[in-house]
Amino acid sequence: MQAFQQSQWFAMSFPERLASLRKAKGFTQRSLADKVDIHITQIQRYESGATQPTLDVIRKLSVALSVSADMLIFDDSERGPSDALKLQFEAVSQFDGEELQTAQNVLEGLILKHQAKQSMERQSANKKTAK
Repeated sequence: MQAFQQSQWFAMSFPERLASLRKAKGFTQRSLADKVDIHITQIQRYESGATQPTLDVIRKLSVALSVSADMLIFDDSERGPSDALKLQFEAVSQFDGEELQTAQNVLEGLILKHQAKQSMERQSANKKTAK
């Protein structure tokens, strides 16, 4: 799947994403329903936004559509770290005990610094609106 197409799917709602992925894989609503072992009416309801699938159905849909459940249900902004950070986290996961602890301490420090900055910005904004 091309990155451009993925970014388009992430900008869609779940019903739109499901329909788009189904069509991209060449499935009709009936063929996807058969593959997932549910009634076609359920696929129609999911694609119209009338109902949401169960976790078991999400798993079956992601297998049938050959995509991760994340790609099927989450917007890009709701997902985990960027691809670049994922690679860095994978590299860090191979550190030994002391190196790993150092990396965790550095990350914790950066996170605390960021949270403090956000808190200061919120306090400043609140003071401006209170005046």
